[in-house]
Amino acid sequence: MRLALELVRDGKAAACVSAGNTGALMAMAKVLLKTLPGIDRPALVSCLPAMTGKPVYLLDLGANVSCDSEALFQFAIMGSVLCEAVHKKARPKVALLNVGIEEVKGNDQVQQAGQLLQHTDQINYIGFVEGDEIYTGNVDVIVCDGFVGNITLKTSEGIAKLLVHQLKRGLKDGFFVRLLSKLISPHIQAVLSKMNPDHYNGASLIGLRGIVVKSHGNADEAAFLQALNLAATEAKRRLPEMIKDRLESILLDINS
Repeated sequence: MRLALELVRDGKAAACVSAGNTGALMAMAKVLLKTLPGIDRPALVSCLPAMTGKPVYLLDLGANVSCDSEALFQFAIMGSVLCEAVHKKARPKVALLNVGIEEVKGNDQVQQAGQLLQHTDQINYIGFVEGDEIYTGNVDVIVCDGFVGNITLKTSEGIAKLLVHQLKRGLKDGFFVRLLSKLISPHIQAVLSKMNPDHYNGASLIGLRGIVVKSHGNADEAAFLQALNLAATEAKRRLPEMIKDRLESILLDINS
C-alpha cells in the first residue's frame, strides 16, 4: 500500500487502487500525498444507484467519524466537483443528509454547514434531505459525516443483498414461475446486476493531492475492475486539480 502511494506521490503512477485496510490507507495517503490547499480532511465517497438510472454520490463514508460544519462544507464542494468530473454533469444538486427537511431540524454541525452552502453560489445546494430520498435520483450529491455515511452504506448493501436473495428464491417457487423466469432471464439478470453492490465498487478518497480509490476487501475480479476504471477516469479528468481550482474560486468569492 505504501509503495503504491509513493509511486503516486513521485509521479510514477496516476492513481492508487487498494483493497487493504481503510484506516491504514487513509492514514498513509494523508501523510504521503498531503491534502489539497484549503482541505482539512480527505473524504471517502462512492456512488449509489438511483431510480432515475443515474448514480448519486454519498460522502463521507467513514473516513471522518466526527465532522464540524467546515468539514461538511468542504465535502460538499469536493462531491460536487467529483460529480461534474466523472459524469460531466453541470451544477449537480447537492444536499445535506438530515433527520428532516425543515430548516430547524438537525444538529449544530449540519445547521451551520447548511448556512455556509446557502451563501455559496458556485455550489447548487438545495437544502436538507432525509434517508428515504437517497435513491430517488432527485439529488446528485449527498453529504454527511463518516459515522452516518458508513452506517447508511452498509445498511444499503445489506438491503440490496436481501432483495437479490429474495428475488432469486421467489423465482424457484413452482413450475410455472421457473418456466417464466427462464423466458425473462436476460431482464432478470440485468435487474440483479444493477442491484448488486459490487457493480458500484470503488470509493474515492478525495481531497488529496493524488488519486486514491478504495476497493472492497472481498471484491472479485469484476468488482475490482470497477474500482480500476473509476481511478482511470479520475486520472484522465485530473480530479485533484479540478477540486483545487474550484475551492480556490469559492474561497475567493467568500472573502471578496
